[in-house]
Amino acid sequence: QVQLVESGGGLVQPGGSLRLSCAASGSIFSINNMGWYRQAPGKQRELVAAITSGGSTNYADSVKGRFTISRDNAKNTVYLQMNTLKPEDTAVYYCNAAVRRPTALSTTNYWGQGTQVTVSS
Repeated sequence: QVQLVESGGGLVQPGGSLRLSCAASGSIFSINNMGWYRQAPGKQRELVAAITSGGSTNYADSVKGRFTISRDNAKNTVYLQMNTLKPEDTAVYYCNAAVRRPTALSTTNYWGQGTQVTVSS
């Protein structure tokens, strides 16, 4: 089994910063892409940022220049540094990882349980 555990969410004022972390553990041979998604009430889940195993990144237009995704391959951990937060960033943030297990020939997508980020004064 593979588990993704997120941390770092919370309540922050507009203009503030938060750093999310997501650690993968369990039966892992390698991890390809890792990413962060978010889902606001009444809206569909959307991609926020993603990073390949080699470090290439892509971002949603709404967060470019404010959010930075990074990863520590030795720790199987992905991070999301969120700066200049806006009320519209309020959502549940989910971690996603494409994991190859030791006996598998392909990857499987796993999700974290989600962490709430609320931006409000």
